[in-house]
Amino acid sequence: MKRYNNQIGLIAAPDNLRLAFFKAQRSKLGKQEVQDYRADLHHNLALLREALLNETVSVGDYHYFKVFDPKERQICAAAFPERVLHHAIMNVCHAHFEQKQIYHSYATRPEKGTFKALAQAYRNSKRYPWFLKMDFRKYFDSISHPVLMEKLERLYKDQVLLRLFQKIVDSYAVSPEKGLPIGNLTSQYFANYFLAALDHRTIEVWGAPAYVRYMDDIVIWGQTKTILKEIGSRFEEASAEIGLRLKPKVLNRSRNGLPFLGFRIYPESIRLAKRSKRRYQRKMKAYFGKLNAQEWEQSTFQRHVLPLTSFVAHADSLGFRNRVLNHLAGEVP
Repeated sequence: MKRYNNQIGLIAAPDNLRLAFFKAQRSKLGKQEVQDYRADLHHNLALLREALLNETVSVGDYHYFKVFDPKERQICAAAFPERVLHHAIMNVCHAHFEQKQIYHSYATRPEKGTFKALAQAYRNSKRYPWFLKMDFRKYFDSISHPVLMEKLERLYKDQVLLRLFQKIVDSYAVSPEKGLPIGNLTSQYFANYFLAALDHRTIEVWGAPAYVRYMDDIVIWGQTKTILKEIGSRFEEASAEIGLRLKPKVLNRSRNGLPFLGFRIYPESIRLAKRSKRRYQRKMKAYFGKLNAQEWEQSTFQRHVLPLTSFVAHADSLGFRNRVLNHLAGEVP
């Protein structure tokens, strides 16, 4: 297996650092830390280049906050200079991580995403009468630093880069040598890569008939529940070997509906999960409230409503949406 070397020079290249800055500033142009960094851009990028080459990069300047959509999560946002660093790394390393992924891994990858995963799951539910759904307990919090570094060493032999990876990985932990921060670009790549070998094993060694993974949400389909039980047992054993614990597995007939990514997938239709309905109602009520109170202009209202509507529109939800909107329209003073 090819291991990549001499990557740190590519990461520290001036053109790559400038590209990393422009990626990191997307959707954050109004933030003061972005404006401050841009005000002395040439100097700041020169300092980052020097720190990369001298192995003096500083990491771990995180801001923590919680989100409750759909469940409580602690988000760890890196300071802007670290965001530039992460983009600089992944501008170069993206292709190496990407080539280790199976086709049907859909999270945080170009031209993949939630709706591509949903469409493939729908096709599989039409073809196979049984599914096995699995996900891990506190996946990001459970990722072992030593196991992750061992996997990264199989991909890279550039010792300077590996020491940088080690520094980033060690900058956060929820327990000794465990955990990746949700919110970091590097975390997304590391977490996806952490399961890549298990993906290949499930398909190529254990013969899973159909398989989809969206980060730590995994679904396998088959003609019989016997084959899914066998694959599920092997999957659970292999997960334990790398320090992960599965939640109770869901083995059921496709006709009874697969809960996946906020939807419930049947062979003949895709419906919204109950929590997605509640989320849509709650958010739409809040958005209409801000519009009616003149806290938002129409353009701001539309910018928030469009992605929410796009999400629910991937299900057979027209009647539900109309009921919610008619009810909210009735509340307009």
